[in-house]
Amino acid sequence: MKNTKFKIGLKNLQIIDGTAGEKVINNLESIAPYVGQHIIEFAFGEIYESDVLNLREREIITVACLLTQGDTKNQLIVHINGCLNVGLTQEEIIEIFTQCIPYVGFPKVLNAIYTAQEVFDLS
Repeated sequence: MKNTKFKIGLKNLQIIDGTAGEKVINNLESIAPYVGQHIIEFAFGEIYESDVLNLREREIITVACLLTQGDTKNQLIVHINGCLNVGLTQEEIIEIFTQCIPYVGFPKVLNAIYTAQEVFDLS
């Protein structure tokens, strides 16, 4: 039987990332099941469960952080979908990325925008 943080984490994962998040966890099951468990319990069961920030604010922070790291296309795809799932508009997502230009530069922002376009085209 899974613990409470796992159950809460699964609930939050479903709300935020839907099937995209489930795919990530399922893909980890055969190679690194404990990594998937930690993602669910810690990120979604603890961090996302705090009531200081709402899910919308958390997803804004998440996509901005992923953009700044670069080479996070797969994670950006999941969390751009998460942004849409928690109520952000396409225009707001692009504005979040645009806000990052002075701090991380055009290449990383352009990569994030192109990734967003891929997600928007599928929506």
